[in-house]
Amino acid sequence: MTMAISDLSHASGWTTDDLDQIPEDGVRRELLDGVLLVSPSPTDIHQIIAMRLGVALEETCPDHLQVTQAVEIRMSSTRSFIPDVLVATDEAARRGGRYYTPGEVVLAVEIVSPSSVSMDRITKPALYAQAGIRHYWRVEIKNGIEVHAGVLDQEAGLYRPVGVFDARINVTEPWAIDIPIKKLTPRHMS
Repeated sequence: MTMAISDLSHASGWTTDDLDQIPEDGVRRELLDGVLLVSPSPTDIHQIIAMRLGVALEETCPDHLQVTQAVEIRMSSTRSFIPDVLVATDEAARRGGRYYTPGEVVLAVEIVSPSSVSMDRITKPALYAQAGIRHYWRVEIKNGIEVHAGVLDQEAGLYRPVGVFDARINVTEPWAIDIPIKKLTPRHMS
C-alpha cells in the first residue's frame, strides 16, 4: 500500500525514509534538516542546458565515472538534495539505487533558476562542501550562460574558485574538460 503525503506525520521533521514512502510522481523533493523542499518544474531552458551539459561531460568522461541527471544525494537521514547534473563513481552507478552518498559523487552541478538562487549560490555549495563532494559547478543563465567551477578546500570546508567560464569550460579536474559554452546554449538563447 502506498501512502499519500498527507498520511505521513512530521512533528519531528521529514526523513529520507519518508521520501521513500512517497510514490514516484516526478516531483522534485529535497530535504534540508528535516524540512521538505518542493521545487517547481524546471523551465525548458534549464532542462536543455542540463541535458546538453550531461552529454558534453559524457563525451570525455573516464570509464571509472558516470554522468547522470537529477539523482538524489543523501547526506543524512534529514538532508537530501538533487543536483541538476552530477558525476558519480561507476561503482555507485552500477549499484542501480535511487540515490548516491556524498562519497560516491565527484561533481555536483546546479543550474540557477529564479526560485533556486539562494539554494544554489549559498546553501547547497556550503552543504555539499561540508559533505565532502570534491567539485561543485554553478550555472548562471540570467545573461547568457556562465559556469562557476569550484574545487573543495577540505581544510577550509568550502569551494575555492577554479574559474568562471562564459566562452569555454576548461578545467583539469575532475578530469580534463574542455566544453564550448555554445554547445550548452539552447537555440533560442543563441
